[in-house]
Amino acid sequence: MANKNEILGKIVEYKNAGQDIIRREYLSNLNEYTGNDTIVYAASFPCRHPNVPGNLLSIGSNDIQGFMTCLNGLKGDKLDLIIHSPGGSLEATEQLVQYLRAKYQYIRAIIPQSAMSAATMLACACDEIVMGKQSAIGPIDPQMTLVKQNGVAHTLPAHSILADFERAKIEIAADKNSANVWIPKLMEIPNGFLDLCQKTIDLSKSKVAEWLDTYMFKDDDKKGASIAGWLGDFNEHKTHGRPINYQLAQEKGLKITLLENDQELQDKVLSVFHATLVTFDVAPCVKIIENHLGKGSYIVIQP
Repeated sequence: MANKNEILGKIVEYKNAGQDIIRREYLSNLNEYTGNDTIVYAASFPCRHPNVPGNLLSIGSNDIQGFMTCLNGLKGDKLDLIIHSPGGSLEATEQLVQYLRAKYQYIRAIIPQSAMSAATMLACACDEIVMGKQSAIGPIDPQMTLVKQNGVAHTLPAHSILADFERAKIEIAADKNSANVWIPKLMEIPNGFLDLCQKTIDLSKSKVAEWLDTYMFKDDDKKGASIAGWLGDFNEHKTHGRPINYQLAQEKGLKITLLENDQELQDKVLSVFHATLVTFDVAPCVKIIENHLGKGSYIVIQP
């Protein structure tokens, strides 16, 4: 495995588009080892690019175009999908799942570090998840953006919004004077928004349960509903970004293969991953969707 400093040194030697040459070389090496079609879907995280709008880092509807370009010309029926993403849109994720599963009989999600939120949902639509000891998936509780009357947008867990409303009802019923505190807050919530919160929570769990039973557990006892319920349990996870490691994921029933079980696979996967992160460091780029042929890259440029 080449570490980040070694990769950076190679890129400096190549100059200009060296990061693309090195990254594509490692992607090709991984494909040669596994024999599977290979795609890296990676986005930077807000902590790495704090000034980049979140929608450019998230799973979004435009990503389908990148995958369409990537899949053009690929002939296999098995896919290794390397995922590194903070998450994003449930609806966009569902569209990606529909598209990928229409082509591939078997998809292996490989998570070298983090696949959170909607990226966890994407991994749950695969037949197998490969994680390292350093890897994490995350809760699938949906996040809702609420634009207040002053025009400021706040993104909050749907569960928290519903919990606040229930708390308001209890406190107002117990002490009518507390309405003076709660009513201004409740007036910030648009009509139908609470219903949307609940429906989005329900949809997140139902889609993950459906995908798990259709793909990961197609030949086994159906565990989708229980696993999806656990992943979507905000009261258990407490925060949306809480990392779930491979051991806990296995204990809860997900089909997890430890990356360290195959040392050569680990070396090749982490070389691709490190080369991708170096690309984010040295190029004006925050998202990459690219196949093992070095074609079909879809790169979002920093504004």
